Amino acid sequence: MAKRLKNYIGGEWVESRASVYTPVINPATCETLGECPDSTREDVDMAVRAAQEAFPEWRATPVMNRAQYMYRLKTLLEDRFEDLSEMVVKENGKTRDEARGEVRRGIESVDFAVSVPVLMRNDGLEDLASGIDEDTVRQPAGVFAAITPFNFPAMVPLWFLPTAITCGNTFILKPSPQTPISMDILFEIMEDLDLPEGVVNLVQGGKEASMAIMEHPGVRGVSFVGSTPVAKLVYETCTRNGKRVQAQGGAKNYIAVLPDADMTASVKNIMGAAYGCAGQRCLAAAVVVGVGDAYDKMRDELVKQASALRVGYGLEETTQMGTVISAAAKERIERMIAQGVQEGAQVALDGRSASVNGFEQGNFVGPTILENVTPDNIVAREEIFGPVLSLMKADSFEEAVEIINSSRYGNAASIFTNNGKYAREFKYSVNAGNIGINIGVAAPSASFPFGGQKESFFGDLHGQGMDSIDFYTEKKIVIERWI
Repeated sequence: MAKRLKNYIGGEWVESRASVYTPVINPATCETLGECPDSTREDVDMAVRAAQEAFPEWRATPVMNRAQYMYRLKTLLEDRFEDLSEMVVKENGKTRDEARGEVRRGIESVDFAVSVPVLMRNDGLEDLASGIDEDTVRQPAGVFAAITPFNFPAMVPLWFLPTAITCGNTFILKPSPQTPISMDILFEIMEDLDLPEGVVNLVQGGKEASMAIMEHPGVRGVSFVGSTPVAKLVYETCTRNGKRVQAQGGAKNYIAVLPDADMTASVKNIMGAAYGCAGQRCLAAAVVVGVGDAYDKMRDELVKQASALRVGYGLEETTQMGTVISAAAKERIERMIAQGVQEGAQVALDGRSASVNGFEQGNFVGPTILENVTPDNIVAREEIFGPVLSLMKADSFEEAVEIINSSRYGNAASIFTNNGKYAREFKYSVNAGNIGINIGVAAPSASFPFGGQKESFFGDLHGQGMDSIDFYTEKKIVIERWI
């Protein structure tokens, strides 16, 4: 019988009050891995009250002591590295290498949290006026929450939780109901930390739990990663309720390839960017713009290499690309491919008939390449979130930049070139939050903010880096005079 998941509230595993449970499905085998409760507003309220009760004592815990928990958490995560990676494969559909890479990046965020005692330091000035000193101090703000997506079930929660609690806040995590078991494992791991009860809380569920978090007066701020329509809703709901919010939305990431680029290295990078994690990441390459003579050579090599990718079950070490998350996602991706063709795109490589021996019911979509795509085509405008790469032509560098900047999204953009002038102009002119120069996936390390512009981000402070320290702390100005 599949495991029925519980919430983790106030240092204990507790049954949800939910009347509805959602099956957690392995997208490759279609077996049921568990049952996720659709937690209620009462469940969320219980978690918020536990976090509020824990906050005064946790806030008063010296920051160096709080950081020590992160050293211990890193060790525990390393001990359970393969267990967590395997569950990411099972509930998400990634390959083993992709899952291991995800967990590794999550651990990097724990490393970043270790540096919080240094990063929370601020400046001051003696004798601002005669006998008067002025200083800035950072203090924890209260209860924070994160609503996280299915595509990085281990990494994205670790963008937020370690930094938030090391800054002295208490925390509530609500993962995607499609991939909740990775966080079930993480909270099992964190039990061994012996954190004070209520510092970290896990609430499983869907829309009702999310809305309860966003509307609860006891929650100080919310972090979100997901699609643009939902990110807008999160931003509007949280700000309407007086909360801080960082809402990472969707993307349509463009790559420009210039004629002088190293084509072998460029195509290798584009392949990883387009088909890694089956295209289900917010930094996935979605459209490649070949400039001038670069197009034909780039197109031929992409089709050749994409055709050779081994699609299969992620737990098999030889698999190079796994499944998409669900049957509904597969249907949506294939429908968007068909619509793109109806609007004039041509199929250079069709992944819609992908099938894997022994996993015939799996949600597989093979690598797909569409060419002769125009800017008004749906596959150039809308996020597909699958292993579909659209190819466009530009006569000049300037036209390529114009095409990229015409997108309503601004998560990431990359250029492949050996020309320093064009590289500099690209990072200067392109309106995207993460810029890659001869890099296919412009993913910031944990010590830098995860950028996003236009409809790819709603808020003022991004996740990771110093933005996260600002998000999770209040600045207090202290002006002193002693007579």
